[in-house]
Amino acid sequence: MAKLEIRLIRSVIGGKPAQRRTVKALGLRKINSRVVQDDNPVIRGMVRVVSHLVEVKEIS
Repeated sequence: MAKLEIRLIRSVIGGKPAQRRTVKALGLRKINSRVVQDDNPVIRGMVRVVSHLVEVKEIS
């Protein structure tokens, strides 16, 4: 199964509360923090909500 490496590249300060909760739910805390998540529709949807705050790489 493919994995996604997600990195927080912009701050959530001033962001909408839903976006802040989404970033937290992805497991990201500080700028440049990285997490590896399974590639599934739920995670893809969360990434789409905060796409302007994160950078995503596919890991095979």
